[in-house]
Amino acid sequence: MAKKEQNKNYKVIAENRRARYDYAIEDDLECGIILMGSEVKSLRTGQSNIAESYASVEDGELWLTNAYIAPYDAGRTFGHEERRKRKLLVKQKEIVRLWNATQREGMTIVPLVMYFNDRGLVKLKIATGKGKKNHDKRATEAKRDWGRQKQRLLRSSV
Repeated sequence: MAKKEQNKNYKVIAENRRARYDYAIEDDLECGIILMGSEVKSLRTGQSNIAESYASVEDGELWLTNAYIAPYDAGRTFGHEERRKRKLLVKQKEIVRLWNATQREGMTIVPLVMYFNDRGLVKLKIATGKGKKNHDKRATEAKRDWGRQKQRLLRSSV
């Protein structure tokens, strides 16, 4: 049987690994993002950070705030601001659902992963999540440690 062809265009740009630790993630959503040309070229070199960023609904539109995209060296004349607000592209129905989650249920919209999809377009995976308390974080960590220990025991017994 022939192997599946790996997609050459798919590439993870930035990942918010801390999000799953700090938030109890409910459901996620893929959305597009409006960028300038110098931002896309900078992302191709992998110079970005979404760890301290968040998304919010303002005036019926979804915005990504505080995401860092390094300035592109060759495009200094027509460059971009590093931490500007960037508009996210989502259907209106999804925006209403996200707004309800943040206003009524006290959730936060957290970016999880920024990546180039199979067509070479920049996409952002966002999720709604509720902030974890310290005891919840400790329980998650203990569960993860037990899973690792269990795997070690199974490997050593075989």
